[in-house]
Amino acid sequence: MSSSDNNNNKEEVHVLLVAFSAQGHINPLLRLGKSLLNKGLHVSLATTDLLYHRVFKYTTNGGDSSTVPTSITTNGIQVFFFSDGFQTDEERKAGLDNYMEGIAKYGPINLSNIIKNHFLDASKKLACIINNPFVPWVADIAAEFNIPCACFWIQPCALFAIYYSFYNNLNNFPTLADPDMSVKLPGLPLLQTQDLPSFVLPSNPFGTFTKLLSSVFKGMDKLKWVFVNSFYELEKDIIDSMSQVFPIITVGPVVPVSLLGGDENSDVGIEMWKPQDSCMEWLNHKPDSSVIYISFGSLTVLSSEQKESIAEALKKSHHPFLWVIKEENEELPLPKEFLEETKDRGMVIPWCPQTKVLAHPAVACFLTHCGWNSMLEAIIAGKPMIGYPKWTDQPTNAKLITDVFHTGVRLKQDSDGFVSSEEVEKAIQQVLQGPTSEEFKNNAEELKRAGREAVARGGSSDRNIQSFVDEILGNKTIDH
Repeated sequence: MSSSDNNNNKEEVHVLLVAFSAQGHINPLLRLGKSLLNKGLHVSLATTDLLYHRVFKYTTNGGDSSTVPTSITTNGIQVFFFSDGFQTDEERKAGLDNYMEGIAKYGPINLSNIIKNHFLDASKKLACIINNPFVPWVADIAAEFNIPCACFWIQPCALFAIYYSFYNNLNNFPTLADPDMSVKLPGLPLLQTQDLPSFVLPSNPFGTFTKLLSSVFKGMDKLKWVFVNSFYELEKDIIDSMSQVFPIITVGPVVPVSLLGGDENSDVGIEMWKPQDSCMEWLNHKPDSSVIYISFGSLTVLSSEQKESIAEALKKSHHPFLWVIKEENEELPLPKEFLEETKDRGMVIPWCPQTKVLAHPAVACFLTHCGWNSMLEAIIAGKPMIGYPKWTDQPTNAKLITDVFHTGVRLKQDSDGFVSSEEVEKAIQQVLQGPTSEEFKNNAEELKRAGREAVARGGSSDRNIQSFVDEILGNKTIDH
C-alpha cells in the first residue's frame, strides 16, 4: 500500500524538521523534507529567525521589515521561525559556547510553543520530529509531547560509527599518554591519529562540540530512527557492521536535484551567499576534463603562505583552474604576479554555484577541504578529489576518499598543517595524469551511477524513505 492511498484520510500526517540556521544543516534537511513531501506527508521546518533575516527577508518583503513572521511557505514546506535568544549578530559571534548555550536555553521553550500553537489540532497528527545533532535537546521536547524522534546525521556513516564507539567506550582511542594510538573499527580501514575526527583526539580544544556529541550518542534511546546523508552502496561495510549495534538508515545522497538530473528550479535548498555565474561561461570555453576546481568551503581560511604554495603548484601544473577565495578587504589575497601570469587559464572568484561547477564537463577534479556536503556533491558529479582536510569530520572523510572510495588522493601536511607546493603539484599529477588517474576517474563515475540509482524509484535510499513513510502512516510496522 503506497502513501497516496492515505490521501482520503481526514487526519493530516505531519513531520517537523528542526535545525539551526546554518546552510550546510538546513539544505540537507529541506531536501529530505521534499522527498517526504513527494511521498504524501505534510512537512514543516523550524529554525532560528536568523535564516529569515539572511535569506527570506529579501524575497518576501524586499528586505524592508525587521519583523519576523511566524512562518512562510517555500516549495510546499512551511518554515517556522523561532528566536535563538540573541538580539544582534555581535552577540551571536561572542563565542560558540555562548551561542550554543543560548539556543539550548531558548530553543526548547520556543519549539514547544510552535508545537502547541500549530500541531495539536484534531485534524493533524505530528507523527515524527526530525532533528540534527546540533540541536540534541529536540529529542527531549519530542518525548514531552510523546512524539517519535529521528536524527538526521549529515556526515558519513563512518563518522557516526566512530563517534558511537568513542562516546559509548566500545573501543580504545588516542589518549594524552598514547596520542598516536591507531584505531580499528569493524567495516573501516585502520585509522591513524591523522584520520580521526578532531573531536575524539586528546588535543581537542572544542569542549562545546564534545559535550554536544556526547549528549547525542549517550542519548540514542531517545531516537526511534537515525537517517544518514549517504547511500548503502557507498558505505556498505560500515553500515552492515553498525546494523549489529545501532541500525542506521541511509536516505542519500541528499544533494541538489540538478546533480541528479532534475530541474534546478525545483530545488528547495537556500543560498546564504550570492554565487557568481560568470565562471560558467568561462568553463564553457575550456576542454573537457581539464579544469582543477578549488574551494575550501565557507569556514576554512588559509594563510597567505598556504595560498602562495597552492598558487605556485597551479602555475607549474599548466592546467586551467577555477579557485574560489572569499574576498578579504575587497581584494583577492593572491600575489598580483600569479594572477597576471595565469590570467589566460585561471579564474579566481569569491563564490560560485558549486553544484553547477562540479557537474560541468570541463571540470577534471576538485581540491577540497573534505566537508561532507561538498564531497557528496563531487561524488554525484563523478569527480575525483584532492583532499586537504583541516578539522572535525574532514580528516576521516579524506581517508574515505583514498582508502574506501578510491577516488583521489590526500595532501600530506607538516606538523603545522602546511602543504608544500611540491606536494600539491604531485597530487595534481596523480589525479589528472598519473597511472592512477584513470582508476580514480572510473571509480568516481561508478559511484556517481550508484548514487543516482540509490535515490531513484526503487533504489536503496528510496526504499528506506518509503518504508519510513509507510511506518508513520500506519501502513506497516517495522522494527528498528
